[in-house]
Amino acid sequence: MKSRNKKLVLAVAVMSVLALMVLLTSAGQGERAATAPIRIGVAGPHSGDLATFGLPTVNASRMVADRINEAGGINGRRIELIVEDELCQPEVAANTAAKLIGDGVTAIIGHICSGATFAVLETYLDSNLVSISPSATNPALTQSGDFPNFFRTIASDDAQARLQVDFVLDTMDARRIVILHDRGDYGRGLAEFARGFVEADGRGQVVLFDGITPGAVDYSAIIARVEAARPDVVMYGGYHPEASRLIGQMRGRGMTVPFISGDGVQDDAFIQTAGAAAEGVFATGPMDTADNPMAQDATSRHRERFGEDPGPFFMNGYAAAVALFAAIEAGGTDYDGIRNALRNNTVETPLGPIRFDERGDAMGVGFAVYQVQNGRYVELR
Repeated sequence: MKSRNKKLVLAVAVMSVLALMVLLTSAGQGERAATAPIRIGVAGPHSGDLATFGLPTVNASRMVADRINEAGGINGRRIELIVEDELCQPEVAANTAAKLIGDGVTAIIGHICSGATFAVLETYLDSNLVSISPSATNPALTQSGDFPNFFRTIASDDAQARLQVDFVLDTMDARRIVILHDRGDYGRGLAEFARGFVEADGRGQVVLFDGITPGAVDYSAIIARVEAARPDVVMYGGYHPEASRLIGQMRGRGMTVPFISGDGVQDDAFIQTAGAAAEGVFATGPMDTADNPMAQDATSRHRERFGEDPGPFFMNGYAAAVALFAAIEAGGTDYDGIRNALRNNTVETPLGPIRFDERGDAMGVGFAVYQVQNGRYVELR
């Protein structure tokens, strides 16, 4: 009887020690979780032809994160950025998404191009991760309703195309219109919206609608078709590498027809590559924020830190980082908390005060028309 009592006492003691160990382990894990860095993915093209679109958002995210970390982090937790290069290529972006998920990120700032963004959003949704883009403009990203985890700090291509068509018809008084595109999600989508708006208006006629081959060196065949169509204006949906070759070869043939494109071309890299042929080209892009005090401060600190002016989508990237980090502070690090905070709170950004509608679009942002004048883009309206 005494032997059995001793065994019982020993068993109770062992169980008590094990329970205490579990409690201490749980407490330690909870403490580590409460102080562990909040990992945020930053995904986009950080090398190659389109790096000028992706790197400004990396800089913006670092600047915002550093300022928050210097002030003690978010609820005592530092922000750790996980930066991944996906070249704006959908197949690379899919691998990047898997890596970011494996790295345990809480949310993603990016992606940059619409095609790459489409390639990853379902994967992020399956993992309950929010993605906030500064530049993915394809309307279906929000309007389809398929991606409740997606937000953006830029207006969509239907708004951009509407502005372009209004400018072409009202300001340029163009009637014969050629529309070209690069066959991608962004470029073709922008071109198709433009064609729809021209046809619905009735004053203009689309005399040629065609796609080009991205990366091609010689566009003489399509340029010959453009010339034969006798257009008043050429509209182009796509990115600056192809646009610079198109306009260069058009001007080389003596064609002086006006050329207008979108935010994929409203970039100093286009001017540098196209050279003198860029002069006079029109492009739509995010509205100038030079009068916004927060934008002025961000620009000044960028110049001090990186030795140059910010690049394309920097302010949109800065706004994305500010909005995301504010949402985490307000709603915690879980998926529903971040989404609800983004939709229900207004935050001050370099773009002005923004909040997101039920679709994930930022309210209060828009586009302007720019023209290359004396080697630089100047806002017209």
